[in-house]
Order: sequence, then C-alpha cells, then structure tokens
Amino acid sequence: MNFRDGAHKLPRCIVTIGNLGLQLLWYFLQIIVSAWYYISVVGNLFESYFISWGVLKKYKSLHLKNVRYLAIVIESEEAYQISKVVKLLQWLDSIGVKNVCLYDMNGVLKKSKETIFQKLKNAKSIEDISEVVTHHAPGHMTLEFLSYVDGKEAVAKAANLIFVENMKRHNLGGELDVPILLESHLNEALQIVGSKGPEPDLLLVYGPVRSHLGFPAWRLPYTEIIHMGSLNFMRYGSLRKAIYNYTKVHQNYGS
Repeated sequence: MNFRDGAHKLPRCIVTIGNLGLQLLWYFLQIIVSAWYYISVVGNLFESYFISWGVLKKYKSLHLKNVRYLAIVIESEEAYQISKVVKLLQWLDSIGVKNVCLYDMNGVLKKSKETIFQKLKNAKSIEDISEVVTHHAPGHMTLEFLSYVDGKEAVAKAANLIFVENMKRHNLGGELDVPILLESHLNEALQIVGSKGPEPDLLLVYGPVRSHLGFPAWRLPYTEIIHMGSLNFMRYGSLRKAIYNYTKVHQNYGS
C-alpha cells in the first residue's frame, strides 16, 4: 500500500513543482518588464531635461514647414488646468508653431477661451483671421477651439444638406443618390456648412488614453498622432522631441 501511495503522490508532486516553476517564471518576467519600463521612463525624463537645457544639439534645429497646423487633444478632466494649457501654448509659440487647434470632448477649453486669450496676448481666434491659417503668421498665434459637439453637429448639418440636395434632384425628375454616398460628397457638404476646417499635420494627445477622443475624423486623413502622456507631467523637452521626430519623417500621402 505504501508503494502505491508513493506512486500516486509522485505525479502530484511533479505538477506542483511545475506550477511553482511557472509562477516563478511569470514573476521574473514581470520584474524584467517593470524594470525596463521604469528605466525607459527615467531615460526619457533625463533626455527631456537635456533637450530643455540645449545639451542635445540636434533638437535645436526644427524645420516647421511640415507643421503648418497642429492639434492638441486634452482629456476633459485635465483640460480644467488652464494654467498648464497656457504654458503648453507658450512653449509652442516659443518653438515657432503658430497655428493650433485645441480640442477636448466636453468643451472645457472652448468655455475657457476668453481666459486663454487674456493670458496669451499675441493669440487670435481662427474666426478673426482672414488669411489662410495653414501659412505661418509670425506676428501672432492662431487658435481654434473644438469639442465633440462640434463634430456631431457638423455631421448632422452635412447629412441634412446632402439629403436636401438629393430631394431637389428627385423633385426635378432625377434619381436619388442616397445609396451611393462617397467620401467626396461628405467632404463637399462639410465644406459648404463651414465645418471642414484645416487638416492638422500633427496631433498630440495629452491624457491617460491613447485615443484622439472624438476629434473630427474627416480632418485626420494624413495626420500623425502622438500620445504625450498626462498633462500633469508635460515637459518642454518631450514636446520639442515629438515635433522634431515628426519633421524628420518623410510623409507619403499616396496618389
């Protein structure tokens, strides 16, 4: 009986040892990944400071002709930190970025735009500018404010316009084009209702989520999107690095 009991216990012992080995391997991998993450964070932090101090020479020269229009997406809870938003815009102004779109889902920034304009003396609203905003205007910074509601209303207006135009053609004896709705039709309708807007070359996302958070998709056909982390930990060096890396990438827009 003792021999049989030992024979039955042996496989259990092997399984137990195997499970223990797998747990130790899992914990070991977690330690390696965590260590790599913290080393990466510390490395990026030091790099950001070195860029800010001008130690890394290559980041001093920025070719901003590729950043004609830049969009900033901020998570709505963090958008209440207006002083940080103003600081971010001041950094962009000092770098040389002059055309900026500010977006958050709940319209926090849009409601605070008067405060932002008061603190940025050389900033103007996009509605007040007559020239094409995708060309650099050295005398001032141009700001556009958007929220999720703007995109929703724009699509509703464009859809209604397309519907009305199709009904007019139908009443004149033509055929309805509703089943054949092309992207060009929507773009044209958005342009007519005044909601097409400039297409950002670069979009920087500040917040915990790696998402454009509902920024109008029709304005992002070729936009490069970069997640910058929380607004609470924004750094000048990281901002300059993101813009520098973008300007160094060759953009292929297709045919």
